[in-house]
Order: sequence, then structure tokens, then C-alpha cells
Amino acid sequence: MTSLSNPIGVHALVWVGDTAPASVDLAVERTKSSGYDLLELSLHDLDHLDVPRARAALEAAGLQVACSRGLAFDADVSSDDLAVVERGATLLRESLAATVGLGGRILTGALYSALGKYPSPVTERGRQNAISVLRDLAREAGAHGLPIGLEICNRYETNVVNTTRDALRLADAIGEDNVVIHLDTYHMNIEEEDLVRPVWEARDRLGYVHIGENHRGFLGSGHLDFRAFFHALADVDFRGPITFESFSSAVVAPGLSADLAVWRDLWDDGEALAGHARRFLATQLETAATRA
Repeated sequence: MTSLSNPIGVHALVWVGDTAPASVDLAVERTKSSGYDLLELSLHDLDHLDVPRARAALEAAGLQVACSRGLAFDADVSSDDLAVVERGATLLRESLAATVGLGGRILTGALYSALGKYPSPVTERGRQNAISVLRDLAREAGAHGLPIGLEICNRYETNVVNTTRDALRLADAIGEDNVVIHLDTYHMNIEEEDLVRPVWEARDRLGYVHIGENHRGFLGSGHLDFRAFFHALADVDFRGPITFESFSSAVVAPGLSADLAVWRDLWDDGEALAGHARRFLATQLETAATRA
């Protein structure tokens, strides 16, 4: 692994709460001026996203793009209700079309369930419904040369995939080569034994990484062992995107903020936050590359 071989990204919710044209323009401008290589767009606001316009802005800025989303309980592909499953499948197909239209390099997120706290474990029927939908989605994405990411989220946001081993089992069940694992240090802090073993478990199947503090604020202000995590990434020669993700009630995305329980201001200056994160990530990558 060579220094800064990974594209370094930032989540658009650091800048704006929606994907209306003016918001996308602002996110693109600030992502570029802060020195990032990639902008991650959440597709929770898909109805307001002007895909051709956004693609033109991203290409003019020389930025890569990744897309992510979760689902709602009335469009949950892990539901036992086939009408609910079909609504979720439709949203995923629309999200894939938007990702392709944007020139995105991955569609990822909690694609396998609603984003929220469940009152009981997923049923076997619900799990099989999610597998069937994601298999079809992966095959369609594969025709465009696009990977599908399974983001591992904590127990308060899904009952389907909470650990790397859960994600690997789901990917095996889907059975398509373009299904990759998406690690997120915020969720790993809650569900995994440490930040190293999951990297080795995912290894060659690791396709995308979210970097977030244990409280989702300024990197380095919490207790996560980022040094060990980045050294593990270097050890398995991970070269995919590494994207900074942070949420604050200073930037409100209606609905999504409630789903993620964003109740307080962890920061109020996105530019200061993102600039610090860009430097922090570069330092971690350079240090890990030297060791590797």
C-alpha cells in the first residue's frame, strides 16, 4: 500500500441536508475546496436529485462519487409482507439507476432492511426476501460494472447485519461476486470485539469504509483506536474509498436525522470539521503505509 493510494471521501451530510440542485452544488464546491477526492451522496432525498446536473458538477470538479441509502419500514426488503418488499425493491432499483447516472463507483448502505430499531429478530422468511431482492439488484448492478455494498450497522439501526460475519454470510447467500463488505468504525465500536479482526475477516471482499468517531464528531476526540484500524487496512492492502462520516443537528435531513437519532450539535462548522478530518485521514494513511 502506497501513501494516499485510497480515494478520501466525505459524506454530503457534513455540508447539506438534502440533494436539491443548490445543495449538491454547495456540497461539491466544499468537498473540492477541502481537498477530498470523493463525495458520498445519500439517496434518501432521491426525488429532489437532478442526476444529470449533479453528474456535470461532480465531473467539472474532478470528484468521484459514491451513493448510499437505507430503507423505510414501509419499504423494507426484509419484511414478511411482499407488498412492502416490492416497494423496497423499487426504491433500490431507482437508487441503482441514479448511481449509474451519476457515474458512481458504488451503491452501498443498509440496503437489506429498514434503517431503524426493530422490536424482534429478522424472520427467516424476511431474510430470504432480502437475499432475493439483493441478488437481483447485484446482477443488475453487475451489468454496469458496479459493486453493491453491504454496510454493517448497529443493533439500533437494523436487525439483519450487525457484524462483519453477518455481512459475509449475507453476501455468501446472495452469491454474486460484485457484493462487497462496507465497514464503518462507528458501528464497529458498538458491535465488534475490536477494530482489527473485522478488517481481516472481510479482507479481499472489503469494498468501502466509513470513518466516524464513537460519537460521530471530530476525529481523534473520541476513544477509537484509528491507528490499529488503519494499520489493518494497510496489512490487507485495502485500496478502496475511505469516507469520513459525521452527523450533527446543525445540518438537518428531515426523516434521516430522526432515523439516525441526531439530536444534538456535535459541531456547527462543517468546513472546520471536514478540513480537520481530511488532514487526520491523510496522516493515518501515511503512517500506516510507512509501517506496511
